[in-house]
Amino acid sequence: MDSEADGLVAVSGDSGPDRKRRVHGMLKLYYGLNEEGKTAELADSLDPCDINGPQFDPELFLNKLRRECSLAELMDQETCMVKQIRSLDSDMQTLVYENYNKFISATDTIRKMKNDFKKMEDEMDCLSANMSAITEFSARISGTLQDQHAQITKLSGVHTLLRKLQFLFELPARLNKCLEMQAYAQAVRSHRLARCVLQQYSHLPSFKGIQDDCHAIMDKLAQELRQKFRDGGSSAKDLSECVEMLLQLDEPAEELCDKFLSHARSRLESDLQGLEAEIRPYPSASAVKDVSARGLSSPAAPGSPTHNFPKTSNIFSPSSNTDILEFIDRGCNEFVSSLCLAITSYQELFINHAQTGELASKNIPQMANGKLHVFVDDLATRYFSLVERRIQEEKGVGDNSLLVRALDRFHRRLQAVTKLLPGSSVSSQGTEIVIRAATERVKQYLSALQSFYMDSLTDVRQALATPRLSVASASVAGGGALLGGVASGRDAPTSLPELLSSLSASILNQIKSVLASVHLFTAKDITFSNKPYFKGEFCSQGVRESLVVSFIKFVCQSSRQFCESAGDKGGSTPPALLLLLSRLCLDYETSTISYILTLTDEQFLVQHHSPVTPVTTLCTEAREAAQKLLNHYVKVQGLIISQMLRKSVETRDWVNTIEPRNVRAVMKRVVEDTTSIDVQVGFLYEEGVRKAHSSDSSKRTFSVYSSSRQQARYAASYTPSAPMDTNLLSNIHKLFSERIDIFSSVEFNKVSVMTGIIKISLKTFLECVRLRTFGRYGLQQIQVDCHYLQMYLWRFVSDENLVHFLLDEIVGSSAHRCLDPAPMEQSVIEVICERG
Repeated sequence: MDSEADGLVAVSGDSGPDRKRRVHGMLKLYYGLNEEGKTAELADSLDPCDINGPQFDPELFLNKLRRECSLAELMDQETCMVKQIRSLDSDMQTLVYENYNKFISATDTIRKMKNDFKKMEDEMDCLSANMSAITEFSARISGTLQDQHAQITKLSGVHTLLRKLQFLFELPARLNKCLEMQAYAQAVRSHRLARCVLQQYSHLPSFKGIQDDCHAIMDKLAQELRQKFRDGGSSAKDLSECVEMLLQLDEPAEELCDKFLSHARSRLESDLQGLEAEIRPYPSASAVKDVSARGLSSPAAPGSPTHNFPKTSNIFSPSSNTDILEFIDRGCNEFVSSLCLAITSYQELFINHAQTGELASKNIPQMANGKLHVFVDDLATRYFSLVERRIQEEKGVGDNSLLVRALDRFHRRLQAVTKLLPGSSVSSQGTEIVIRAATERVKQYLSALQSFYMDSLTDVRQALATPRLSVASASVAGGGALLGGVASGRDAPTSLPELLSSLSASILNQIKSVLASVHLFTAKDITFSNKPYFKGEFCSQGVRESLVVSFIKFVCQSSRQFCESAGDKGGSTPPALLLLLSRLCLDYETSTISYILTLTDEQFLVQHHSPVTPVTTLCTEAREAAQKLLNHYVKVQGLIISQMLRKSVETRDWVNTIEPRNVRAVMKRVVEDTTSIDVQVGFLYEEGVRKAHSSDSSKRTFSVYSSSRQQARYAASYTPSAPMDTNLLSNIHKLFSERIDIFSSVEFNKVSVMTGIIKISLKTFLECVRLRTFGRYGLQQIQVDCHYLQMYLWRFVSDENLVHFLLDEIVGSSAHRCLDPAPMEQSVIEVICERG
């Protein structure tokens, strides 16, 4: 109760809209109403002491208060209830005052409505009386005019019939007038209006005459329309109207389609003839080959002051007056535009217009559409043939921008034909032409790169063959360093590192230049470049595989061809070129191939959806080529030195020779050439790993020739009757010697290369010695020559014991085949060699 009293006090203390809402809420609560003004179904309180409940008992409530509350609380309770009563009375008065004006206004409105309804009732009564009078007068008039109305209706029908008959009788004259004024459309419309009637009453003579006259006039009109259609000099709109009128005159639609397409074909064929006139006959095969060979400019002679491998030169089309872009522009602006116009007009006349009306039942659209497809495919095939012929004339590998722009424009304009004629093969054929053109250009670039590479090798060979003054020639024991085995006192050509650097840089620059040119096909503003059927295959299979990978394989394969046997190409190959190419292939294996393919993948965003050649495969192929070239280089250089040694052994009489006083000149030449080769290989390859040399490596004569001294010890027993002792001794010595593989693969370092060359040379020397017979002085000369070789050759090989062993074998074989084996004193040998 206290809380309710407080609430009432708070309500009475408020003012404004909030107070009104609260007062209304309390009244609704008191009367048991909800927010919508309906009686709320609330749970009844059964407490007789609940002042707000229906079971409230004042006596029980007062007794309870007297029992439970003190006097002060009773007085406060009384004061609170008085305030609540006053507040409720005040709220009731406020509500009454607020609604008093509304009650008065509602009373006035009801009083006014009563007066208005009374007046309206009077007017409705008046209106009803007037309507009754009008109905009476209308019935009276209808009864009076009933007979005349039937006559008027009959006369109106007769008048209409007379007008129709008048139109029919005047129709021939009207048609002639339209024919004179060339109002053909009006004549056709008039005839169509009367055609059914004349056909229905053609059994009557009068109507039969009118029908015959009209047929004669319309035949004449149809003849003029056919002549106008055949002339084709009118505009497209007039031609469309002409065809439409002929179809309305029941002309055969198929014949009209053929005539329309024939007329359009004559115009389009004139455009094709104009395009064909711009294409000259195919150039001769030799001319194409010359142009392709000049596609990439050849490098300047290496070693010259202005030595630089230039970029791709611009070569224009060899057989056309206009460039490819002008040709494609003319074809698009004339032929393709005319073809699109013909398709649009044809579809409007025979397909779209015939979809509705009486023509649709004759299956004209299906027939016309089939003829249109055949017509377009036939002319498009001829146009594509001309375009391909013109594209094939683009043999130059210079600027690609014109070709790419031309292909883009060609592809873009064909999309209009596809939109006009869905289902046509024009778009797919045009796309195939674009793909073939791009693929063919890639092939041309590959051919040009291959020609450039071969021309570069030719220039390198010329540089190696042309002697030039060496600015800084290396000076080593036995003579100066030369390329190609030239004597040290002569002029040396340009150094191999410069040639290798220039060759490698020029090839890489050409590849980058070609990639930049080919990249135009994948530019963002080119429509066909973003098509999945073009970009994916072109980038992965076209550029990466067909161009870059194929060129790398060509470099490796063409390099391996230099390793062919003598008598083929490899027989005349300079050894320095073999060495240079081996280093080039090795550089490709270590870094260049990976760099080129990474550059290609990044530049063309290659997605490896289709199988591509992995980098490891190309690197393996390049390493194999480098290994084969280096092995062949060792073989060639070893055979050159071997040839000198063979001739020196075979052309000398070793039985009757004089006592040796000097080292033979051929041995000095061998040392000089070996030194030259060592410097040559050192230009391109690292030193390599050597075994530790002994302190007296250049003076290990006694240990080297131990077998010869042992054979000299048994010289007394060396007779034809007892050859087994010395043979047995030699064979036992070989059993405990390490086997030497003469033609094994060499490693990519200078020591391994020189070891292979010296092994071949000394092995040849050994085999030649085994085929000769020696006298005393012949054996001594061999001792002197081998000691001289031992003084210098040990420093070139990885293991000096190898040289010692082979030279020991040579001296031992000479002693074994000597008729009078009497070795020269070691001190004398050293004096001769030091003096020589």
